[in-house]
Amino acid sequence: MTDSSNASRKTLWLACSIVFLDMIGFSVLFPLFPKLLEHYVSNEGPDSLVGQLANWLSGLASGADGKMKAVALHAFFGGILGSLYSLLQFLFAPFWGSLSDARGRRPVLLLTLFGTALSYVIWFFAGPFWVLIVARLLGGIMAGNISTATAVVADVTNGPERAKGMGMIGAGIGLGFVLGPALGGLTANWDLTSSLPGLVPFGLNPFSGCALLAFGISLLNFIVALRSLPETLPLERRGTDARTRTLQPFKALKSIDDPKLRRTNMAYFSYLLAFAAMEFTLAFLTTSRLDFDPMDNAYMFVFVGLTIALVQGGLVRRLSPLLGEGKLGRLGVMLTVPGFVIVGLAHSTGQLYLGLGFLSLGSALVMPSLSALVSRLSPAASQGLSLGVFRSLGSAARAAGPIIGGGLFFSWASEAPYLLGAAFLLIPLVLLQGVSAPDAN
Repeated sequence: MTDSSNASRKTLWLACSIVFLDMIGFSVLFPLFPKLLEHYVSNEGPDSLVGQLANWLSGLASGADGKMKAVALHAFFGGILGSLYSLLQFLFAPFWGSLSDARGRRPVLLLTLFGTALSYVIWFFAGPFWVLIVARLLGGIMAGNISTATAVVADVTNGPERAKGMGMIGAGIGLGFVLGPALGGLTANWDLTSSLPGLVPFGLNPFSGCALLAFGISLLNFIVALRSLPETLPLERRGTDARTRTLQPFKALKSIDDPKLRRTNMAYFSYLLAFAAMEFTLAFLTTSRLDFDPMDNAYMFVFVGLTIALVQGGLVRRLSPLLGEGKLGRLGVMLTVPGFVIVGLAHSTGQLYLGLGFLSLGSALVMPSLSALVSRLSPAASQGLSLGVFRSLGSAARAAGPIIGGGLFFSWASEAPYLLGAAFLLIPLVLLQGVSAPDAN
């Protein structure tokens, strides 16, 4: 193995570790949503911003009763915070991507990682609810590190090897989403207000311990990138068109001329829209129909996360050279369809996990295949922009999906997000027909 290939492999692993640590820091917040809502409503009262938000969310959850109403209320609260983050990511991902095309990957990645760490410092002092919102806004703005790290992978891989690299990025994301909530659950009762009472007037709150953990992880991430990550985009390959650096994602999408690239982007958006709607309502379904408790749901999401990580880290690397990214993406969509149907109609734990197996396998094939396809269809000078638009559309789907899924679940039927989602997946299947990566040469 040459020195060049050794360096590329090391850079690939560094990019994956950066994404892995970033996802851990991001997802430690997830188990705290119920306590966050209760804490801020109790502290600031029903007439405050968070109190009015809680009343409005209670109205949305009025279709549920008993324990399901409390589950729905907390899930909608988490969905609002998640959608806020995704909306900012939707706006800024193309900007960071195109900026990295012009200025290089390393400075953009370091800036966004530093900004992410700063958002956790703000969360640490989030005594009032509005400060927590500011922290989430900054975190969403700085969420360009995923698309930039993906562009790093595109810089150091070629041809069919790119899907392997994207699979490793996907595995890092999946494992981070498994470990992050687990660490968040372990630190949920780590209340620093009793040990550091002098900081309470400055905004120290019962969740500052979890924020401190997230900050520590993000600081480690920044240090790893600062010390070890090289610049992967040489000067001669950098783009110079400043018109693509925009906070209007649809304008950035229009700047992409290749029809295959546009179809791949819209296939990703439509696939993830259906998937996010399903994913948001999954805990509602298992709680109401199978009487799952929070631990049962945690095991379920660990199963999904580990399956996706294992498939993306292993199977994608073997199938991509054989089938190509286009065929592998279509195969993933086709496997997801029966998963939606089986989960939507499941009335036993065995049926549920069978459907989840199809869902996990399908999505694990779709995500890295489409990101590799976008990268290989894009010119070298606009990798960051193309992957930024790709991630931006994914964030838009993540923002809209929970609203659509929750509406269908509570206002129509519990099966609706799954059966309609299965039918909706025909759209990405049609869009991907005939789309393939160019020859590696």
